[in-house]
Amino acid sequence: MSFDLIGTIIDRSNNYIDGQWRPAAHRFDVVDPATGAALSSVPDSGKADAQAALDAAAAALPAWRALPAKVRAQHLKRWHALVIAHLDELAQLISREQGKVTAEARAEVIYGAAYIEWFAEEAVRSYGDIIPGPAVGKKMMVVKEAVGVVAAITPWNFPIAMIARKLAPALAAGCTVVAKPAEDTPLSALALARLAHEAGIPAGVLNVVTASRAQAAQVVDVWLDDARVRKISFTGSTDVGKHLARQSAATLKRLSLELGGNAPFMVFEDADLDAAVDGLMAAKFRNGGQTCVSPNRIYVHAAVYERFSELLVRRVSALKVGPASDPAAQVGPMINARAVDKITRHIADACARGAKVLTGGKPLHVEGSGGTTFFAPTVLAEADHTMLLAHEETFGPVAALFRFENEEQAMRLANETPFGLAAYFYTRDLARIWRISERFESGMVGINEGAISSEAAPFGGIKDSGYGREGSRYGLDDYMQTKYLCMGGLA
Repeated sequence: MSFDLIGTIIDRSNNYIDGQWRPAAHRFDVVDPATGAALSSVPDSGKADAQAALDAAAAALPAWRALPAKVRAQHLKRWHALVIAHLDELAQLISREQGKVTAEARAEVIYGAAYIEWFAEEAVRSYGDIIPGPAVGKKMMVVKEAVGVVAAITPWNFPIAMIARKLAPALAAGCTVVAKPAEDTPLSALALARLAHEAGIPAGVLNVVTASRAQAAQVVDVWLDDARVRKISFTGSTDVGKHLARQSAATLKRLSLELGGNAPFMVFEDADLDAAVDGLMAAKFRNGGQTCVSPNRIYVHAAVYERFSELLVRRVSALKVGPASDPAAQVGPMINARAVDKITRHIADACARGAKVLTGGKPLHVEGSGGTTFFAPTVLAEADHTMLLAHEETFGPVAALFRFENEEQAMRLANETPFGLAAYFYTRDLARIWRISERFESGMVGINEGAISSEAAPFGGIKDSGYGREGSRYGLDDYMQTKYLCMGGLA
């Protein structure tokens, strides 16, 4: 089906509730970070809007949950086909509201669509078990059922992929959903909802409510307080995740929390340095460093520190910064002024404590863009653990290099954080690979690899990085509950 997706979403951006596009009493602007200009406006929703969405999801739940898994899978497959058919439009929408360069925006749409396809296929594989009976005439079995209504709350840095990664398994499992996208990037979520509507997903099964940062609590609190919401799936900051966990306790909701990170990236003396630089470039500078699995602390063995620094600076200094409208751009703008302020503060603190700027280190003015949130890709040398960037997630294009002398020291420093989302290391020593992999306190480990995300792999962390897993066969279980059936009198 062909239609002007971007025009439809930008010109008529309303909440998607019970299969209808509903306005709200107030609206707020969505800003293009590359230009600083308003791109569109969306509803600034409140309690009544959140309640309407929840009522619709609760009403739609019995029929959707009762559908055969194969039928739900067919809905998801039609949705996936429409996402792929509108790949270029969705990528353009991501670039305009989030700032991501075109190649990365296209890659995100394909990545998000992969979750829809994956869980369409997993929907028909939610197997149970037969347990050997303890006595003649008794049978025991286990079945899996949808948790119920799910509230999905998503971040701005991957506005298609993050919501698809939550919606797809929820719908595949037989759950219905109320979703609130981030205030910076609501248009991509509304576009996905439009395509779900066109795919024939029934009214009330998927509902999307937008809200500004000031109004977000009004929306989410409705869902937190209502016992009909049986699960919260959230990607965002650790502080907000802990708040959601506390507020969910009264109704004992299940939670999936993908929270902050502080990923270490370790380069040992025997590493292939060219491969390590390639891996770091992929992991660190994707989306301008605005990813939760971006390496924040780069530990390099003293024996190869200078050579690795030279190779990295050569690559980083050559990166082209610009808006997605520039086909040569490799790094786009930061999402907003607050992001630039944090990056600037981290660099200033590091330099005051002895770090050296090898390249970059300051905001950039990009001719003709009009935006004020571009930042030069940066490499800092001589970082240490007295600096803010060793303890706080910078969330920007800053590669801070820490020097280490031996494996024991590196592992102590790497695990010296309350976070545990992702970790990376490069070595050609097979014994060390197993030893380090087991010692890392993180949910995911990249071994001689910088690109670790996949719809087939379980994504998630430990410690203050949260719990629960998204993607893979494990991801469906997070939206299902286990029921035990015992049948007697069969002899």
